[in-house]
Amino acid sequence: MEISERKYKILEAIIRNYLETGEPVGSRTISKYTDLNLSSATIRNEMSDLEELGLILQPHTSAGRIPSDQGYRLYVDHMMATRSMELDERAKELEDMKTFLTDKVDKVEELLQNVAKLLASNTNYASVVSTPKLSTNKLKFIQLTKVEPTKLLTVIVLDRNVIRNRIIELDQELSDDVVLKMNLMLNTALNGLSLEQMNLSLVSALRAQAGEYEGIINTIIDTIAQVIAGEDNLKIYTSGATNIFKYPELSDSTKASELINTLEEKQVLSNFIVNSLDSEESSETHDGIQVYIGNENSISTMQDCSVVTATYDLGEGMRGAIGIIGPKRMDYEKVVDSIKSLKSQLGSVLTDSKEPPK
Repeated sequence: MEISERKYKILEAIIRNYLETGEPVGSRTISKYTDLNLSSATIRNEMSDLEELGLILQPHTSAGRIPSDQGYRLYVDHMMATRSMELDERAKELEDMKTFLTDKVDKVEELLQNVAKLLASNTNYASVVSTPKLSTNKLKFIQLTKVEPTKLLTVIVLDRNVIRNRIIELDQELSDDVVLKMNLMLNTALNGLSLEQMNLSLVSALRAQAGEYEGIINTIIDTIAQVIAGEDNLKIYTSGATNIFKYPELSDSTKASELINTLEEKQVLSNFIVNSLDSEESSETHDGIQVYIGNENSISTMQDCSVVTATYDLGEGMRGAIGIIGPKRMDYEKVVDSIKSLKSQLGSVLTDSKEPPK
């Protein structure tokens, strides 16, 4: 949406003032807040236009205005397109951040927990960080070994020699000869394939070839698919959940409880992170940073919030996500700057860490 510079400055003033106070903003406040030198009457006319455009709302009769989700979206898009900070001005901040992240850390899990704490502390919102997710993986090799009469150890080797071990419970016993034939059948059909290439016709052919062992083959293929997708290995770290109570619009006991429960429900967050990674991969965004405002959030308990996410890239298809969850009147500039700073450090820190990402 294109609006005049004057209207945009008034919208920006409303958002900034609402961000600070959490109270509806009136024309007199705006007349003191901006350098436009406009009368209250002129500002009221412009605010009326902004309301007709759906960019601001009047929550109560005789009250001031607050930004709508659409108004936040216009503000964020404009801010993301114009925001720039010179690296030399931030060199010390980035170095301090790297020192904090690496101090006494020799495991990726501890490092990512530090990242979540740092983001929550820097922004006063809740933070979410995921472990790296392997994308565009291909199956390199699979080895089935019977460890008990009704248990199979499944060793799955992916590109880059990433190895995952899974135990599969069977509902029937298998002979060593049958296990050998399954190894040969699966490796012949699936080696070198990505998840997308393991189509329905191929899987159906394997099931038919398996005969009475169709159910077991189906379980093994499902296990391979989960490992290739990487979703069963995705770990989520959160911090700053109690920061939610600092914002009256989120501190209602029901809303706060639902939001905190969401932050504790790692599977819901895992699905959100996976969708965010997939969305970032298929679209052009500002430095890999995405902003979800209000109803743009796919998680219902977050639709009174804004969520800012970004990806970090370790190369060779290994990508993870970091995110900030706060009120719709969050300080977007501060959040985006914090995430940009972290993105610039996280990839190199993780690459240099002593253990490979699990």
